[in-house]
Amino acid sequence: MTNPTTVAAQAPGTRAADAASGPVPPPASATGLPPSVGAFHYTRHQARTPALAHDGMEPGRHPVVIAGGGPVGMALALGLANQGVRCVILEADDTVCVGSRAACISRRSLEIMERLGVRPAFMAKGLPWTGGRSFYKTAEVFRFEMPHDERQKLPPMINLEQYYIEQYLLDEILRRNEAAPGLVDIRWGTELTALAQDEEGVTLDVRNPEGAYRLRGQWLAACDGGQSFARKALGLALEGTGYEGRYVIIDIELHSTHPTERRAWFDPPWNPGSTVLMHRQPDDIWRIDYQLRAGQGTEEALQPAAVAEFVQRHLDAISDGHLPWKTVWTSVYRAGAMTLDSYRHGRVLFAGNAAHAMPIFGVRGLNSGFDDADNLAWKLAFVARGLSDASLLDSYSQERIAAFHVNAENAMRSTEFMSPPSRGFDLLREAALSLSQVHRGIAQLINPRQTQAVRYADSALSSEGDALPAGPLQGEAMAEQQLAQGHLSDWIGPAFTLLVLRPGADAVPLPQDEVAQALGGALPFAVRTIAGPGIEGADAQAGPDVFEALGARGGAVYLLRPDGHVAARWRRVPRGALPAALARASAAAASTEIAR
Repeated sequence: MTNPTTVAAQAPGTRAADAASGPVPPPASATGLPPSVGAFHYTRHQARTPALAHDGMEPGRHPVVIAGGGPVGMALALGLANQGVRCVILEADDTVCVGSRAACISRRSLEIMERLGVRPAFMAKGLPWTGGRSFYKTAEVFRFEMPHDERQKLPPMINLEQYYIEQYLLDEILRRNEAAPGLVDIRWGTELTALAQDEEGVTLDVRNPEGAYRLRGQWLAACDGGQSFARKALGLALEGTGYEGRYVIIDIELHSTHPTERRAWFDPPWNPGSTVLMHRQPDDIWRIDYQLRAGQGTEEALQPAAVAEFVQRHLDAISDGHLPWKTVWTSVYRAGAMTLDSYRHGRVLFAGNAAHAMPIFGVRGLNSGFDDADNLAWKLAFVARGLSDASLLDSYSQERIAAFHVNAENAMRSTEFMSPPSRGFDLLREAALSLSQVHRGIAQLINPRQTQAVRYADSALSSEGDALPAGPLQGEAMAEQQLAQGHLSDWIGPAFTLLVLRPGADAVPLPQDEVAQALGGALPFAVRTIAGPGIEGADAQAGPDVFEALGARGGAVYLLRPDGHVAARWRRVPRGALPAALARASAAAASTEIAR
């Protein structure tokens, strides 16, 4: 065993403010809670100290400790719960977040939320949208539509404030705890103040209003945000590109009838030299982001009078100025595309904003964090349960860093257009915008490049298979399809899934003994069969267009990972290919590897 590595740091005495008052200050609350926003009412959660030994140590060792109870931390906890792995969440605050913060949730994230059991709540409250418009000064110069067709059961995007996102994840955690008490142990008002790790696990010092104590875990998942204590304690830093452009974020309550879409104004007459974005959110809350011009001070821009003056000027310009409104939250934001060079450091794994920073343009921030949680949850669970070798966690880091670079490339292009980093970029943007009304091809430069599922093209977990004429490749997420009843995703859960596509009467032959062995093994495994119309003995039926889209006109078999990405695909599964692909995709421990 190596000597333990211990790093301690002074916990901050004060926390950075999340909001500044708007022109209509919210009423003071007798309970000290953040004021209600629309239909949302805050709850304060009591800090709790577990039973301790005489030395201030909590007895035992938790399989997983999660630092940070924001949306990424709670999503990771629910993903672990799907695999039957208990965890502890350490959350420094005692309420869900204040302010809209991350507000756009992608189709891919909704698919992840479905596996976590919260998709119905998200869809019931969230506002779906499919496109948006861009304006140069006052003229519309570009309109975009995100991919959406009858095969999809989920919209390409919904708008939902982060406090609702966190509350719905919390509601599901509480529901899970009712069925399995202690499955997810959330410890509110608890700050991480020091950490140590060795080959066996991590030892953490924490404190809450009741005092300080120590606990142990096999693994620490650092989901503690952009100011991550765990990252700083290990002496790590995000590296990449930071932009000078600053954006003020304002949530206002406004009873406008404008539809749900993304609107962007470049160099508008009411705020020349700037970019302004506007999104509708539930409860008549509207999100406005506007770029500070060179020389404008952040503190000055956040003053209530300055916020009021800007918002009224903007609303007047878009014909909503006659409507009453009030500010409910303000903040400031600076764009950056930065990442750690590895998301695994011994027994500590990083996810969400603790691992990377992403510009807001194209909404890749929280959506990337949900993808982190989805990728990490099953891998960490398999390792914690002894089903997989710890090397599986290296694939988490490799895949998600590769995804960061794909996301960052698109986000940085959007950022350089939305917030030009130099006069040269500014001139190019002015040229593109001024020509876009006449030359529609040039208008494509204004496309915000909204987020979409990323392919893990070079994943170590993928196996060679057969070339199919269509369908997702190894490393891609399985594409949604509309079946005769329901959708393909209805049959794909958080387990390895052998998806058998049978368009005709002839069965797709499978090595039945290997399938039976996989079904009886320790790895979560399921077989789902989709057949053509009128063919019996299948889980569901589909029309020819589905088999065509998946390259399965003559039949095909896909092996899907628990996160829905393709691990392997075949026209027909050769003998020995299934156990080999399963072992590779799961980094199966010797005791659980399927015999060949």
